[in-house]
Order: sequence, then structure tokens, then C-alpha cells
Amino acid sequence: MVDRTELRTDLADESAQVDALVTALPPGDWARPTPAPGWTVAHQIAHLAWTDHVALLAATDPGAFVATVTSAPDPARLVDAGAEEFLAPPAELLARWRAGRAALADALAAVPTGEQLPWYGTRMSAASMTTARLMETWAHGEDVADALGVTRAPTARLRHVVHLGFRTLGHGFAAHGHAVPTASVRVEVTAPGGGVWAHGPADAADRVTGPALDLCLLVTQRRHRADLDLVATGPVADAWLDVAQAFAGPPGPGRGPAGAPTGAARPGTTGPGAARRGVAA
Repeated sequence: MVDRTELRTDLADESAQVDALVTALPPGDWARPTPAPGWTVAHQIAHLAWTDHVALLAATDPGAFVATVTSAPDPARLVDAGAEEFLAPPAELLARWRAGRAALADALAAVPTGEQLPWYGTRMSAASMTTARLMETWAHGEDVADALGVTRAPTARLRHVVHLGFRTLGHGFAAHGHAVPTASVRVEVTAPGGGVWAHGPADAADRVTGPALDLCLLVTQRRHRADLDLVATGPVADAWLDVAQAFAGPPGPGRGPAGAPTGAARPGTTGPGAARRGVAA
């Protein structure tokens, strides 16, 4: 049984860590480019604020949430437009994000167990929505950290990203137009504090092993598999590392190998800018 209170606490802590990266930034540093082409540090925080806003609508007013999708002038630019809409001077943007994520936490706490919330191309429980928000907050926090030249120490909160990455294995194949494999995959990754986080049957022939941080970077498309210390055994596990994505929606080009041009696509992937940024949209 998922502990929803623990999930919300971990989301709050993850948000606070990203908040700490930007709270004392000089105004000029908010304009620094991040690894997502065309997005500055301000865009990254504006995106988190916008996504919290639409998640709040999904939790409190599903009809209004659906209207934001059906009324979008250009669905392919929904995410980019949302970030642009929420851009503001740093102090105002930071206050908006803080208020929005607090409101969302309260709303998710009030969602009855078992209720499914509308989302982009799917429906999600409150626990899944909280996990997705944590995954996205961490991933966009990585973009901000990269822009600022900061290396963040991985935390035990990554277990949620690992879990979501494993749960979305089939979606990664489907999103790329491939048949969803029937073979089971075993994931065994080394947790930041030691120990192993494991998912899937222990006797599965297909396996993925390596550091938990590396798997999280892969499933959020923050690094190319060639730059990560992940080992795939078996054809399904190997194929998964080329299509993995923990976010809903169409696939993005992902990040190219180190040294490749910024935004370089992985072989065989396509997708709009929204997915390119690895968002849970």
C-alpha cells in the first residue's frame, strides 16, 4: 500500500531542494540557458509552476482541466506555451510556484483513495500524480543544476523515480510505436545510500543493473545511455534503454551523447518540444 503522506513529504522536500537552487540567484542568472533548447532557468521554474497549476485543476476541477487541453490553440506547443504564460520576474515567479505547489499538495491529500484524475492521454491516482510531480520536479531540477554548474547529491527520493521508470516500461515501447514486450524485466539498481532497489521478477532473464541515479537520468531523458553506467542483459532490457521514458505523452528526441550538439536526437526517436524536455505531460 502506497503511503501517500510520505509521498507528499518527499515531493515537498524535492521541491524545496530545487527552490534552494534558485531562491538567492541574481536576476541575470534566471536567464541562463539550460540543457533544454530554448529554455532558461526561469522557463524551468515557470514550467513547474504551470504543471502544478494544471495538476491542481485535474484534482479539483476536471472539467476545467479538460478545457485547457481542448481549447489549446496549438496542442503541440501546450507545454512551451504554459511555461511562457507563467514566466514572470524572479520574485513573482518563485512566489507563484511556492503557492501553487502548496495548493496542489492540499488538493492531492483530499483526493479519495481509488479516484482517478484526468491527465494528458491517461488517468492517474493521487499517488501516481504525486509521484509524477516528484519525478518532474527532480528532472527539471537537474536542468537547473546543470545550468548553474551545480552537482546535486542523489537522495533516497530517487526510489520514486526508479519505481515510475519501471512502471512505465511498456509505455516507452508503445510511445515509440513498438509492440509492448511480454517478457518480464528485472531492475536492480544501487541506491544512493547503499543497498539495492529491485523491481520485477527475480528470475527474469532480461535485467537492468547499475546506479539508481543513472536509471533516473535515463528514464527522464536527462542523459544518453552511452554516458551512463547501466548494464542491460537480454534483448528486451537492451531495447528498453533506447525507449525509456517515465513521462506520459509522445517520445522526445532525448539528450544526445556527451559532446553531441545540444538537443541532438537519439536514433529512431521523434516528438514535439514538450516531450523533448522530458515532462510529465
